[in-house]
Amino acid sequence: MSLVKWIDFQRLGDERGSLVAVEIGMDKAVPFDIKRVYYIYHTEQGVSRGYHAHKNLKQVAICVAGKCRMVLDDGLNREEVWLDCPTKGLIIEDLVWREMHDFSKDCLLLVLASEHYDESDYIRDYEMFQKMARKTI
Repeated sequence: MSLVKWIDFQRLGDERGSLVAVEIGMDKAVPFDIKRVYYIYHTEQGVSRGYHAHKNLKQVAICVAGKCRMVLDDGLNREEVWLDCPTKGLIIEDLVWREMHDFSKDCLLLVLASEHYDESDYIRDYEMFQKMARKTI
């Protein structure tokens, strides 16, 4: 079973430009209620981010501009994919380790989250994550 699951958002627009809308309660493409939205930008060359998993939080990551490489790991399988399209969202389930690498200079990564920020939901130690992941398999 692949860790890489995409959501295709509808591109709207006309000769003036393009638009993608994600409406709460209307958009059945996002598989959870959105409780938090944040974005990552101006990541310096050679800097990687992430290196954690969440116990309960689910996310959809959308590269609104530029590109970055996402690595997903469920404790047994490790897959990587490029985020480089503003109409495609990557679903990141709970108990999935994520790493973000190779940010382009213009990368703007938008993240939709199923829960509010909660530090206790983070798993920041990879060995601990692997132990937790094995228990759920």
